[in-house]
Amino acid sequence: MATGTEPAPQSGTRGVHDASRAAIPARHLRTDRWWLAPACTAAGLLAFIAYSTWRAFANADYYHAPYVSPFYSPCLAQNCAPMHGGPNWEIFGSWWGLSPALLILIFPLGFRLTCYYYRKAYYRGFWASPPACAVAEPHAKYTGETRFPLILQNIHRYFFYAAVLVACVLTYDTVLSFRDAHHAWGHMGLGTLVFLANIVLIWAYTLSCHSCRHIVGGRLRHFSKHPVRYRLWGWVGKLNERHMLLAWSSLISVAVADFYVFLLAAGVFDDPRFF
Repeated sequence: MATGTEPAPQSGTRGVHDASRAAIPARHLRTDRWWLAPACTAAGLLAFIAYSTWRAFANADYYHAPYVSPFYSPCLAQNCAPMHGGPNWEIFGSWWGLSPALLILIFPLGFRLTCYYYRKAYYRGFWASPPACAVAEPHAKYTGETRFPLILQNIHRYFFYAAVLVACVLTYDTVLSFRDAHHAWGHMGLGTLVFLANIVLIWAYTLSCHSCRHIVGGRLRHFSKHPVRYRLWGWVGKLNERHMLLAWSSLISVAVADFYVFLLAAGVFDDPRFF
């Protein structure tokens, strides 16, 4: 019995419109504003890319005692601004003339670029692969992440290890934010709260990673024989349920922390002190 969706031979078509696929004339059957989500995603990512690129190449206004921008920490070049007790690690000597942020941002950005959620976000937002659920993608063929450059997505786990190290450094920076401008301990400013919120979100996003969940509870035959790892796997799983929310929240918080330090270093206002 005919169903009205039998394949109809079409010359010169490929992908979802190949002759072997069901012959549905409409591109999709969705009537909602399905394009809004990928459009907002693309706009949000473009805004962060533009801002982070400006700040990374600025090479200025990234330190105001006791705060250091998360874009520049740890500072790995000799041309870094001297930070009292801060993460100044002069691994790259005077020959490095570019912004020191370029030496460290590759690790957290690589972690986010290969993140499972962000892959979905920019695949849909920029490549329309696919643009939305139940909406055919315009590409003639799809090879997945089996060829260059997308095969590099498989190094996500190694970027996770680097992201953990960066998060540890940012935790140290947050501890240092409990000093005043003269490096005396036992003080708190508005910047301290900004740094605290940022590091909580950074850790929550990092630990909610799918690779972290696999590292904690993967390759086990019996959870009953590994109660500690099972408990940790459960905790990470609860974070993983909010991976998208944490991805965006931490992306915004790290930009806010950097912008706050920029405003202080540029002399726009003084950091309000609570005690």
